[in-house]
Amino acid sequence: MALRRSFGTASRSEFFPTVSKIKFEGAESRNPLAYRYYDADKVILGKSMRDWCRFSVVYWHTFRGSGLDIFGAPTLNRPWDNLGGDVEAAKDRAHAAFEFFTKLGVDYYAFHDRDVAPEGNTLRETNQILETVSDTLLDLQKETGVKLLWGTANMFSHPRFANGGSTNPDFEVYAYCAAQVKKAMDVTQKLGGEGYTFWGGREGYFSLLNTNLRRELDHAATFFRMAVEHKKNIGADFQFYIEPKPREPTKHQYDYDAQTVMGFLKEYGLEEHFKCNIEPNHTTLAGHEFEHDIMIASAYNM
Repeated sequence: MALRRSFGTASRSEFFPTVSKIKFEGAESRNPLAYRYYDADKVILGKSMRDWCRFSVVYWHTFRGSGLDIFGAPTLNRPWDNLGGDVEAAKDRAHAAFEFFTKLGVDYYAFHDRDVAPEGNTLRETNQILETVSDTLLDLQKETGVKLLWGTANMFSHPRFANGGSTNPDFEVYAYCAAQVKKAMDVTQKLGGEGYTFWGGREGYFSLLNTNLRRELDHAATFFRMAVEHKKNIGADFQFYIEPKPREPTKHQYDYDAQTVMGFLKEYGLEEHFKCNIEPNHTTLAGHEFEHDIMIASAYNM
């Protein structure tokens, strides 16, 4: 029987009743649920390890990943997960997530809109679901002190985005993409997010035979300009990021690596509004060491 604990106004089952808060116990500890080297309050070169290592738990792998591959079925049995699901299940997942964050002792989390809330039958319904679930996230942030590092919109999982979001040749999809990002930005602002990230998982092409690269990149730049304008309209001060990745799932993605992203931003006069969010495996796919993209972005204050 799971223990009961109170989260704000709602009472939820404790998802990890046998786990207490993870503590620093030193290098000699043999406790598998203890920190051996990470001491959050230890000061190194004038800053605590907590400040040097601003750990963030990502919602997608940790609370939505099902452990399947393209040839198999899900292999992770997680009581808080629901593929699709409903609002109450999404709220349960939020409670599981924040219990995990606090027991792990991290200060931040990050999510895609579709990680935290299921999609409805219409855009209006989808936005209302996200608004409702984000109310729960806000309550849990206030209760625990855990903060949102950044939010983003998933514009790659749904079949409508098979040919991209901000570079999609279908104007209805482009408009849907814009509306989805607008709402995700609003929710990020509501939750006090410190950043907002764009990852163009399908912004690219499968074949050059039916691709107009310049036109698609022009459309992407217009899309980013609208995002910049909306950020001003809502009075947000979060940092915009673009996360480079060269391929997978498309044959070629336009945000290939840090240098490509910086060149795109410079070409379209957007460089003052964005920085690069570097992901180690993405740099490997581009044929770089992780340090390469970190260094090149750092050299140009990006």
